[in-house]
Amino acid sequence: MVRTLPYGSWPSMISAEQLAVGGNRLGSPQWVGEQLFWSEALAAEGGRQTIVRTHADPRSADDADDGAARPSSPPPSATVTVLPAPFNARSRVHEYGGASWIALPAAADSPAADSHAADSQAACSVTGGAPVASLPAGALPAGVLPEGGAAQAPVVLFVNFTDQRVYAFVEGGTPQPISPVGPEVSSAGGPSLRWAQPTAVRLSDGATEVWWVCEEHLDGADVHGAPLIERYIAALPLDGAAAEDQSMVRKVTPSSRFLAHPQLSPDGTQLAWISWEHPQMPWDGTELRLGRVAGGIVVEDSVLDGGTEVSVLQPQWRRDGELLYLSDRSGWWNPWTVQTSAGPSAAPAPRQLLQDPQEYAGPLWQLGASWLSLIDADHALSIHGTATETLGVLDLNTGEVTPLELPHTSITGVSLRPDGALALHGASRTEFSAISVGRLSAPEPQWRLDQLGVVRSSREDAPDPGLLPSPEPITVPGPGGEEVHAVLYRPRQTGYAAPAGELPPFIAQVHGGPTGQAAVGLSLGIAYYTSRGIGVVDINYGGSTGFGRAYRDRLKGQWGVVDVADTVAVMEHLVNQGIADPQRLGIEGGSAGGWTTLACLTRTETFAAGVSSFGVADLVALAEDTHDFESRYLDGLVGPYPEAAEIYRERAPLNHVDSLSCPVLLLQGDEDPIVPPNQAEMFRDALAAKSIPHAYLLFAGEQHGFRKAENIIASFEASLSFYGQIFGFEPAGIPHLELSR
Repeated sequence: MVRTLPYGSWPSMISAEQLAVGGNRLGSPQWVGEQLFWSEALAAEGGRQTIVRTHADPRSADDADDGAARPSSPPPSATVTVLPAPFNARSRVHEYGGASWIALPAAADSPAADSHAADSQAACSVTGGAPVASLPAGALPAGVLPEGGAAQAPVVLFVNFTDQRVYAFVEGGTPQPISPVGPEVSSAGGPSLRWAQPTAVRLSDGATEVWWVCEEHLDGADVHGAPLIERYIAALPLDGAAAEDQSMVRKVTPSSRFLAHPQLSPDGTQLAWISWEHPQMPWDGTELRLGRVAGGIVVEDSVLDGGTEVSVLQPQWRRDGELLYLSDRSGWWNPWTVQTSAGPSAAPAPRQLLQDPQEYAGPLWQLGASWLSLIDADHALSIHGTATETLGVLDLNTGEVTPLELPHTSITGVSLRPDGALALHGASRTEFSAISVGRLSAPEPQWRLDQLGVVRSSREDAPDPGLLPSPEPITVPGPGGEEVHAVLYRPRQTGYAAPAGELPPFIAQVHGGPTGQAAVGLSLGIAYYTSRGIGVVDINYGGSTGFGRAYRDRLKGQWGVVDVADTVAVMEHLVNQGIADPQRLGIEGGSAGGWTTLACLTRTETFAAGVSSFGVADLVALAEDTHDFESRYLDGLVGPYPEAAEIYRERAPLNHVDSLSCPVLLLQGDEDPIVPPNQAEMFRDALAAKSIPHAYLLFAGEQHGFRKAENIIASFEASLSFYGQIFGFEPAGIPHLELSR
């Protein structure tokens, strides 16, 4: 029987507590021998990021080969938590971090087993020479290996969040530091030495090392008056010799403001990496560099491709003398190759492997992000798409792509074992983010992925499907006739309906970045609203990734203009189509999405309420008080500062509170180094001065995003209570949020 209740007041079994503690954020999977490793951020432990593995090979011997990829979930292999509390595998390089750990195969593992590096969203593969063998006892610091022998489990190196030191350990043992404590530097805002994207390499003399992206904060300032920071590829001794002596860290490459993706050639004589300088961001312009390696350092290097207007990403060696990488020179991130046999100074022109109006890469927010994975010298797995992502096999000789049949619409990482076992992390329209394993079969007659099954879901407590919405990618006309992309989630709960003629309230969700994308996939956070009768539309405004360089560049110099106009255009479309109630439109977003939220509220009359999470309110304050990675981001989004100071002041929502008449909820972490609390507090004070209903919740111990369960619960319940008060419904079982004036 269908029960009739107003939109917004449907009771739902999806609680804020379930959102906070019922699931864990999973990292990209990585094979280490026959075991599958990944990371999990545990909300119940304050967001601590641990390392997890399967108890045994998740591929069973009696898998049926029926030739079809299935979203079914066979009983998962038992999992083992490898990294003990209180250690937290999380890097602060660029503040957003990235790949933060690596597992080196144990003596008992197959000698052909790869080692891998990974974190919550990124991973990198072994480079250089033959596969890395197990490490001898003398190669690690005392106390890491059991007495008298080699490790019987993989040796794990990881960056610990609190002190940013690298530690080594074997499962069951006590982690030992192998990196030094940097000197105290006041401008660093924490440890002055930081590490990310570990890469196991085999040098030309056969030695095994692990190279890292090292971020070193120094006393003093650069020529622009900014804090002095150097980043370079560094070799960190595995035996702990550098733990008390920073001079033992070997600097492999020259310093750059930013660099990523180090890849050593199979013969150990050439190193490829990407670098960029202020004011570029990695999706604006990067350089593909090639260096000649001698004695474990780069002695000569040059630029192979890229520049200030071309973004190149993820170089990897197809074979000695040939690099495969991704470039958006054609207007889309597509695969390219370049020959390197002639050395750094004489490489021929790059060659585009295929010209496809789809994205084969994305924005490099975290070090180690990976979109291409080599199968052999002639084939690679590619994550690609536009509004949605898929996985295919790219023929590196012909440029042809064979799509693999998958239910996934969003894929964030893959790992392939030599025997064809393939692990991937992704989500679909009907399945939450999960790690799945299948078997990649050779082209007889074509490539296919068989026996796909879930090994670990981000939500083992998935609710009844009747509570879940179905995402609908939509494209609407923008204010100038251009296309604007979004993902629509209509209110839905089996057994409930609204009174005849009532239109639902709708919330516009605005992604962060702003260089980012709203993925098409199942989200419990969105279902929290839709199962109660509140619609959600996730907006990919101009400037979003996934739709080509031209769409991404629409936001150049126009942040606070194009994003606002596109968001309003989507909401007007929903109203004109009779999908949303024009009097009950809300908007919410975090970080850059918080900026667009506040800009929409102060510059338009479209919305009746807004929720900003750690959002930007004042551009001048952000330009003067943010971290290095994004310190010149605004040059491209708005204009160089202080030359464009008048535009900064004119665009800032803080300076247009007089035009605001609707209530606002502000959510903020007190340790946020990216958007400091002063942004929210200035806006709060302006709201109070105008007696506009508002609430400000400051969460202790939170940075850029909320990780503690109690704070996740409080933020979701406060938002729902806030919308209920403004939109005229009473959400069942939710604490009342007091609004101030």
